Amino acid sequence: MEVFGMPVINVYLTVLIIAGLATVLYILFSDIAEGIGDASPLLDPAVILAFISFTSAVGYILELTTEWNHLLILIIALVAATALDFLLYFFVLLPLKSAEVSLAYTDESLTGQVGKVIVPIPVDGFGEIIIESVNGIISKRAAGYENKAIDYGKEVLIIEVKEGTFIVKEYEPFRFK
Repeated sequence: MEVFGMPVINVYLTVLIIAGLATVLYILFSDIAEGIGDASPLLDPAVILAFISFTSAVGYILELTTEWNHLLILIIALVAATALDFLLYFFVLLPLKSAEVSLAYTDESLTGQVGKVIVPIPVDGFGEIIIESVNGIISKRAAGYENKAIDYGKEVLIIEVKEGTFIVKEYEPFRFK
């Protein structure tokens, strides 16, 4: 059978190559088209390109290895591509979209965290604290809450951030007796 003046097997291979190249280009430039798939998962370019790639790959393999009817091969390829696309979307793409991989933080997001004093905080003065987080160890300028002095090595609770200075209070963890 011929489609567009070419054997069907060549059509599958051509579509597979074009879809593969389009997928590579989409991976490289996906930030430009970031919001396209938000309306519907069916409109997501990654899902569409994967569907086309799966359909053409399965069709090409079946055309090479079997003597089945071309229409039957197309139907099997479409069903297989739908199943594979479903699995790709729900088990790979959806978890990746919901995963938070940002290492960025703001000073305000550190409010409520517990740190440790590495430079003593004097009355009406500044010291330094460190906060351990997923980003590593963060060192920040600190002042005592209600202008109280805090010694070296004490654990502190970050109360608020004012103009880049962390206002801290000595941390007293709750303990059951």
